Amino acid sequence: MANIKFDDYLNNELKNNDFKKGYLTEKAILESALTVAHARQSAGLSQRQPAKISHVPQSTIARIECGRNTSIETINKLALALGKKLTISIS
Repeated sequence: MANIKFDDYLNNELKNNDFKKGYLTEKAILESALTVAHARQSAGLSQRQPAKISHVPQSTIARIECGRNTSIETINKLALALGKKLTISIS
């Protein structure tokens, strides 16, 4: 069996429109999860602290940070609790 580089494999798979749609959807969810986790950690806060301020359950924050999808409203509540402004970009 020949070795193939992951980037080459991924680029080939991205030629399939169904795969590409699923990949880009999951990538966006994971990027938002990392953004929330990074903002919270940079503020030096546990998940409980912004949960209390935003009135969003800590379990919801944990799910978001694990890559579960959520609403813009919930992300905005967390952004405000972290002293941040929610910005959405479509590119």
